Amino acid sequence: MLSRSFLLATVALFSFAPLSASAQEPVSVVATVGMIGDIAETLGGDCVAVQTMMGPGIDPHLYQATAQDVQTLNRADLILYSGYSLEGQLGDVFARYAERVPTLAVSEAGVAREDLITTDDAYGVDPHLWMDVSLWAKIVPVIADQLSESAPDCAATINANAQTYGAELAALDEWTAQTIASIPQTQRILVTAHDAFAYYGRAYGIEVAGIQGISTQSEAAIADIRQTADLIVERQVPAIFVESTINPRTIQAVVEAANEAGQPVEIGGELFSDAMGAPETAGGTYIGMIHSNTVAIAEALGGTPAPLPDALADWAHQWSID
Repeated sequence: MLSRSFLLATVALFSFAPLSASAQEPVSVVATVGMIGDIAETLGGDCVAVQTMMGPGIDPHLYQATAQDVQTLNRADLILYSGYSLEGQLGDVFARYAERVPTLAVSEAGVAREDLITTDDAYGVDPHLWMDVSLWAKIVPVIADQLSESAPDCAATINANAQTYGAELAALDEWTAQTIASIPQTQRILVTAHDAFAYYGRAYGIEVAGIQGISTQSEAAIADIRQTADLIVERQVPAIFVESTINPRTIQAVVEAANEAGQPVEIGGELFSDAMGAPETAGGTYIGMIHSNTVAIAEALGGTPAPLPDALADWAHQWSID
């Protein structure tokens, strides 16, 4: 839920005139999640100054905006959010901001509804689009066009960066598919804390089972834990995974239940689901997020990471990735 102070500050905001960066200053971009902010920063370079509202370890399903967020948004020249209900009630707030500053739901602008996974819950659609690299790549030209409008003097550079980054994502998509395909078919099942990996499973051919649903607003029930443990026993799953934004206690409960039923299962590592890793680390980039997840999944389930393609050589060199 939105705090009262946040709502009051939002209302007060609209009594002030819009702020805009001068031609000499970088465009002030506010992104809700790191997966969007990283793309904006990669494309914009020195022409943008990007701030991300929800940093490492922050669960957007549970995020409660603050009055400080209003101050950050008030200074923005451009606001980028995902949409498709990822940010919950904040979507209504961003509609208000759109009256005074360019504000864009990048997923809704870039990814058609027919490409979405629909759900039976309040969301209606699964908002975790970044888990399918080929889908997430569709927001790159959307962000490039918006940045070019905000910084027209930098348009040529932004579009060139978009071409390069698009090629990197195409290579990442292919590498991810090759790596997951190396997992023996009988072990190709991904068990995680919540259902954030459906797009990943659909794109790369791995079955996905989340203890909780798409949202993390409610705790997993005992029945959910037992059902997941039964699946692990039946399928002889060797490893399951915790997530960086979710308390690991439900995963630990599943491990204990499976072990008690005679099926040894280990925690295969921590996956990035609703947030990237820390800034200034490989996992703090979108490419690194997908790379880290894929390596962890493959190695824990009996696969072998494929060699990184040449298109990712610069990224790998920057972060000392073999």
